[in-house]
Amino acid sequence: MNANHPGSAIVVHGGAGAGREFDDGCAQAAHAAREQLEQEGDALDAAIAAIVSMEDDSRFNAGTGAALGLDGATIEMDACVMDTRGRLGAVAGLRAVRNPVLVARDVARTPHCLLGGEGAERFARAMGHAPYRVVSEKARRAHKKMLDQLAGDAQAMPGVDNRDFATFWNYACSPAFAGKTGCDTVGAVVRDQDGHFAVAASTGGSAPSLLGRVGDTPIVGSGFYAGPHGAVAATGIGEHIMRHMLASTVYHWIAAGIALDEALRRAIGLFPADVPVGLIAVSRTEAGALSNQAMPQAMVSHG
Repeated sequence: MNANHPGSAIVVHGGAGAGREFDDGCAQAAHAAREQLEQEGDALDAAIAAIVSMEDDSRFNAGTGAALGLDGATIEMDACVMDTRGRLGAVAGLRAVRNPVLVARDVARTPHCLLGGEGAERFARAMGHAPYRVVSEKARRAHKKMLDQLAGDAQAMPGVDNRDFATFWNYACSPAFAGKTGCDTVGAVVRDQDGHFAVAASTGGSAPSLLGRVGDTPIVGSGFYAGPHGAVAATGIGEHIMRHMLASTVYHWIAAGIALDEALRRAIGLFPADVPVGLIAVSRTEAGALSNQAMPQAMVSHG
């Protein structure tokens, strides 16, 4: 999916490999972003509105739909925001919050760029974000399926031996398996009428993963990047994405004059076919999305 348009543009994704049946949720998020732009919000306001919409949709692995950890009880979430007005904020390993992207927005107001773990949760409370510990039924079903996979022979994560998760287990309880679930993230990139760019993203984490695992989503340059030439958000298996500093790599290709669709194709080509990865991006005149697996997505542009 790509478009060439000089006005405002919004592109939203719901996670590489999540399936196109959730396109309607992405379309709703894109509509929320467009409403923000029409109400004189800037690019970052719009990107955040899109992410909040998907965090509140339990079909996506973010916010209310966040994945359960291997222990079947812990939820750790990451989120980020960045724009061309100098705002940059992220949270990692955040617990018990409904909308992590709003906490990332608040971090952008502090002297820091990234808060994690207990400090992030304490900060969320100080900023007025109420405790939220609801686990979606989808997350419970996915957790059971993951345990079944880990107890079997099929790899639950490409390139990783299932036994590694038992060998390096660091939860308080004992492993519930002897020995593929979501790597979903939600993301939004926006170009507003003034030519400013913004990106926001949120994830309920990768499963399976060890306690305290942080993926690409809150790492600037890996899962997200925005600058004067555009904005990029990545989705997929963070351990692979981080090794390529994927969002920054794509951004700098675009800044060097490579067409957006070619930059996306080149980036996806960096990964083996069995590693889910997807990208959305906007430049000064283009907008697009590409994934090597079915990825929910939506795009809105306006002159």
